[in-house]
Amino acid sequence: MSTWKESGKEIPITPDEHEFIVPKKSIKVPADMSAWEKSEAYFEYLGFVLALNESVQGKALNIECAQSPVIGNVIAMLNEFDEWITQIPPTNQPQRFGNKSFRIWYERLQEHGMDELQKVLPKELHRAVPEIIQYLYESFGNPTRIDYGTGHEMAFLMFLCCMFKIGAFKQDDKVAVVVKIFNRYLELVRRLQLTYRMEPAGSHGVWSLDDYQFVPFIWGSAQLVGHSRIEPRHFVDPEIVEAHSNQYMFLGCIEFISKVKVGPFAEHSNQLWNVSGVSSWSKVNSGLIKMYKAEVLAKFPVIQHVLFGSLLSIKPASVHPIGRGSRQDQPIRPQPPSK
Repeated sequence: MSTWKESGKEIPITPDEHEFIVPKKSIKVPADMSAWEKSEAYFEYLGFVLALNESVQGKALNIECAQSPVIGNVIAMLNEFDEWITQIPPTNQPQRFGNKSFRIWYERLQEHGMDELQKVLPKELHRAVPEIIQYLYESFGNPTRIDYGTGHEMAFLMFLCCMFKIGAFKQDDKVAVVVKIFNRYLELVRRLQLTYRMEPAGSHGVWSLDDYQFVPFIWGSAQLVGHSRIEPRHFVDPEIVEAHSNQYMFLGCIEFISKVKVGPFAEHSNQLWNVSGVSSWSKVNSGLIKMYKAEVLAKFPVIQHVLFGSLLSIKPASVHPIGRGSRQDQPIRPQPPSK
């Protein structure tokens, strides 16, 4: 299996004769984490996140960008999943969290997901469906616990990474995958969270970045790099957020948090409040990447659920394309936000 170039720009494509397999969990105990951190999957996944991060620097959500026909097909699939929420209203039940109707929605996903994914892909790629569909199934939450968290978000990113690796997405689709597909995914999972009162999966509460998401803060801060007017200190200003939330993913996340949480922002989202004190979006971006590696990719409770197959393999990587000591390893050093 080929790996990412050190530039992080080239996404390797699987050869035509590639044999797909149904992925499965391989990280069973904390001691297995070292296998994950040395695996092809780790470097493929991190390289994917960094490549798309680079591709959207300075680009708003409404930017005109290249997109192959499969981009529209994936959005149509997500629209269909969204329509199912309308068709499956929440059940009247006494408990506040975890509406049982989510299990009905999820059963429909498992019943129809393979057909929906086959509609997305050209026929010659249908042989990849049994492998990549498993990542899609994991992308929207857990039907037993009725929760959602960064592990489910990670599963969707792995699905997107696999779509590149099988050649369904083209190299020029990187911007569209973020601003069109991933942004639509965010809208969908937010509606799932609100409609079915899904609990945060393994949330750290106010000590974490957000109860549900992480990557939109990374890619969203990249979008704001070099912005002529909006600085990190501005995202705690409700007027700035309201005016620009539909153009920048980071501000859309802040708007959503402000709608679903009560009280002062500095109290319910302390970590984000600290981020608002960082001097530039490029420093916010590099600091969030470091935080993601430490708080998500290095955490056994998240990685124990990761699925490994032929496209994202647990096998040791032959080279480590993501160099250590890069600028992504620089921590966030917040200053007190300006009044």
